[in-house]
Amino acid sequence: MKKNKNALLSLFVGLIVILVLSACSSNSSSNSKGNEKTDNEVKMDLVNKGKLTFAMSGLLKPLNYKENEKLVGFDVEIGTEIAKRIGLEANPVTNPWETIIQGLKGKKYDAIIGSMTATEDRSKQVDFSDPYYTSGAQVFVAEGNNELKAKADLKDKTIGVMQASTYTDDAKKYTTKIKSFPSDIYALQDLPPGRVDAVITDRIVGVSAIKESGLKIKPIDDVIKTEEIAVAINKGNPELLKAINEAIASMVEDGTYEKISTKWFGVNLLDKK
Repeated sequence: MKKNKNALLSLFVGLIVILVLSACSSNSSSNSKGNEKTDNEVKMDLVNKGKLTFAMSGLLKPLNYKENEKLVGFDVEIGTEIAKRIGLEANPVTNPWETIIQGLKGKKYDAIIGSMTATEDRSKQVDFSDPYYTSGAQVFVAEGNNELKAKADLKDKTIGVMQASTYTDDAKKYTTKIKSFPSDIYALQDLPPGRVDAVITDRIVGVSAIKESGLKIKPIDDVIKTEEIAVAINKGNPELLKAINEAIASMVEDGTYEKISTKWFGVNLLDKK
């Protein structure tokens, strides 16, 4: 009888040990899985856990602007799709363009998805993804301006550009009379009343302003230069850069990119022209 009791006690203890070990193993596996995502996010050095926070000026219709207090536009949709493919929640925010790189370096956000041209000078401060659209710097004048017909006619004229944009350098090739604006749209609005003679901006922005806002302006001559627009992130974050590039490539491959581009512009902005 005593042997039976001892046997039962040993069996009972053994079962408890097995259950405890099983629970520990399960918790260990669960923690491992839980840490896997966290570790991946740590590698990408995100500002907010589980989110891709990306900045833009919010003043560049139809690329990025506010409608009913919500950020919308081509850049917003591209950024949202990139975040989705990385497995993160999209968190678009605004920042003044003239300090947008400083905000990135200060880790206010993870990326700039706001129609930023990838330039050699900017590449010294940030890393750029593969381009998510191509465009060009275009000269616009008032619709009734028949004096300015070509880029050469800009000599000594007053040219409007957006603050801290690459178009400032383009304008300097023609004049010292350069007027800076917080957004391209504000610059274009100064053309009809004659407060500036010409504006240099992205051709897409200018053409969209004519179509959407009815601005009495027109483009002249060919584009000054072709530009590649890319996502900017802080240097030293290869995991995030790789994830963004893979997201862009997959969007292009499965046709999602073309759908978004056609929705906003009627064409595929990555088509070489």
